[in-house]
Amino acid sequence: MSTRELTVRTDDGIDLHVETDGDGVGGDRTAPTVVLSHGFTARLGEWDLQRQALRSRARLVLWDQRGHGRSGWTPLARATIDRTGRDLGRVLDAVVPDGPVVLAGHSMGGMSVMALARQRPELFGSRVVGVFLLATSAGGLATHGVVGLSLRVLRRLHLLRPYLFLLQVLAPGLERHRRRGTRAGRWYVRRYLFGRDDADPELVRQVQELLEETPLPVTMAFYATLLEHDESAALPVLARVPVTVVAATHDRLTPVDHGRRLAADLGPSAELVVVDGAGHSVNLTRTAVVDAAFLRLLDRVEDAARAA
Repeated sequence: MSTRELTVRTDDGIDLHVETDGDGVGGDRTAPTVVLSHGFTARLGEWDLQRQALRSRARLVLWDQRGHGRSGWTPLARATIDRTGRDLGRVLDAVVPDGPVVLAGHSMGGMSVMALARQRPELFGSRVVGVFLLATSAGGLATHGVVGLSLRVLRRLHLLRPYLFLLQVLAPGLERHRRRGTRAGRWYVRRYLFGRDDADPELVRQVQELLEETPLPVTMAFYATLLEHDESAALPVLARVPVTVVAATHDRLTPVDHGRRLAADLGPSAELVVVDGAGHSVNLTRTAVVDAAFLRLLDRVEDAARAA
C-alpha cells in the first residue's frame, strides 16, 4: 500500500495537511474512497486503528482540520463548523476529484460532514455514497445541565459574546504558562473522553497527549462554534445515502441521546450502533465494534451500488 502526504490550500489561504493511504482494492478505482475527519482538539492520528482495518477495503484520505495537527493556523473568526465543512469540500475537490466517496467523522469531524451536506447537497447520492458518524451530534449540545443553564443566563444578560471573546483573549497567555501531562489533565480526559470501564491508564495518557497537542487559542476559538452548532437542516441530504451512527452510552461530550435522535431523524437509511459502557473515545476503546460497524457500512454501500 502506498502512503502519501500532501498539502491542500483552502479558498481563504489555510494549508491543510492531508494523507492518503492505498490505491483502492487491488487498484480498483471504482472502489470507494473513505475520507476521515477527526474530532475537536485531535488530529488525523486518532483514526490509526480504523486505518488498519479499512485499508484493505478502500483508498483512505485523512486530514487535519484547520488549526489542528499539521494544518495551518486559522483566524479566530474563521474557526467555525461552517468553515471546516468548506475545508472538507476543498479536500474532496483536490484529492478525490472523481469516483465514489464515503465520508466519516468523529465528533467535530461528523459536524464538518453535516456542514458539507448543507453547503453542497448535490454531492450526496452522486459522489458521496455513504456516511459514518461517530460520537457526534446535529446540534443542541449546550442545552442541558450546568453548561446549558450558564449559556441561557449569559444570553439573557447579553454577555455570551463578551464571555467568548474574553476566553479567546486570555488563551494565548494561558498557553504560554500551560503545563501538559498533568494529573489534573488526565482526570479530565478520563472523565470526559472515556466510559464506565474502558479507561486503560496507558490509553488515557495517550489520548491526553494527543489532545494537548492542540494550542489553547485553537480550543477557545472553536469553542463558540460548538456551542452554536446546528446542522439539522443537513439531515435530509444525508438520508439519501446509507449512514451509520455510532453512539456510546457513557459519552459525556456528545451524549447517547444525540446519536439516537440523529439516527431517528435520518430514518431508514441509518443504522444505529449503541456501544454500552463506552465514552467519547469509543473508536479507541471499542475498536472491534467500531471497525465492524464501518465494514458493514461499506457492505451496504456496495449492495446499493449493485442494486443501482
